[in-house]
Amino acid sequence: MDSIVGDARPAAGGAAGAALIGVDVGARRVGLAAADPTGTFASPLGTLERERPGFWAELGRACVERGCRLLVVGLPRRLDGGEGDAAGAARRFAAQAERRLGVATVFWDERFTTREAERALIAGGVRRAARRTRVDAVAASLILQGYLDARRAAG
Repeated sequence: MDSIVGDARPAAGGAAGAALIGVDVGARRVGLAAADPTGTFASPLGTLERERPGFWAELGRACVERGCRLLVVGLPRRLDGGEGDAAGAARRFAAQAERRLGVATVFWDERFTTREAERALIAGGVRRAARRTRVDAVAASLILQGYLDARRAAG
C-alpha cells in the first residue's frame, strides 16, 4: 500500500489515464468522489453506508463503472501531524479495499476537509438534513482534488 500525505509524489498507480476515486472514510458513511477523465477536477459521487449489507459490492461496482485503479483515501491526522484512531481506521479500510477490490490505494492528508465541505454546503444554502448526506462526498472531492493538484504540480 502506497502512502501519500501532503506534498509527497503521487504513486505510479496515479499516473495519467488511471481512473481515480477519492474516499472519505467515516464511522457510518463513506464519501466518494471521482476525477474527470483528464485528472484535473474532482466531483462528489455520493455516499455509501458502511454497515449496509453489500457495502463492498457497491464500492466495487463504483470502481468497475469508472475503471478505477486507484483509491485516494483520506488520512485524518491530528493537528500535530500524528495519527489517532481515525487514521488507523482509514488504514484498515484501505487494506480491506486492496484485498477485496483489487485496487491500489494511496493516502492523502484530509485535515479540515469535512469542515471545509460543511462550510461550502452552508454557503450553497443546503439544508441541515441534506448536508448530513452530502458532506462526506464533498469532503471526498476535496481530498481527491488535493491529490490531483499535487500530482499536476509534481509534473
